[in-house]
Amino acid sequence: MLSKGSTDALRALLELAEAPERWRSTRELAEAQQLAEPMLEQLLLRLRRAGLLQARRGRLGGYRLARPPHQIGVQEVIAAVQGPSSAPAESGGSAADQVTRALEARLQRAVTRALLELSLEELLFDLRSAEACRDGEAGLLLG
Repeated sequence: MLSKGSTDALRALLELAEAPERWRSTRELAEAQQLAEPMLEQLLLRLRRAGLLQARRGRLGGYRLARPPHQIGVQEVIAAVQGPSSAPAESGGSAADQVTRALEARLQRAVTRALLELSLEELLFDLRSAEACRDGEAGLLLG
């Protein structure tokens, strides 16, 4: 459902969301998330152009979130990386073909609505819950 680029972008943003005021280099983010640095740089540039990240040059530069995590929607991240989604305009075919295309469109709208309601902060909460569960501190509270 999510492209690899969207997943990688969300992982990088979650890394930045853990310390939103801290500037992080592409190399540091790539190492922390075990991602290829050139590919991650392209994703970070797209996220910056979409207004989700700030960038600063220099030895103490890098990237950080442009807004607090609760103000960054997951759908915004996906749109920045994948571009706007558009279903192919197909016509014709059997009635069953038309029904299944309508179902696919309906499902895509439902997914989009759900993603519009989901923020980076909620994913950060899920990440912290998963880490706590893995460390044996508490139960997993995804949701």
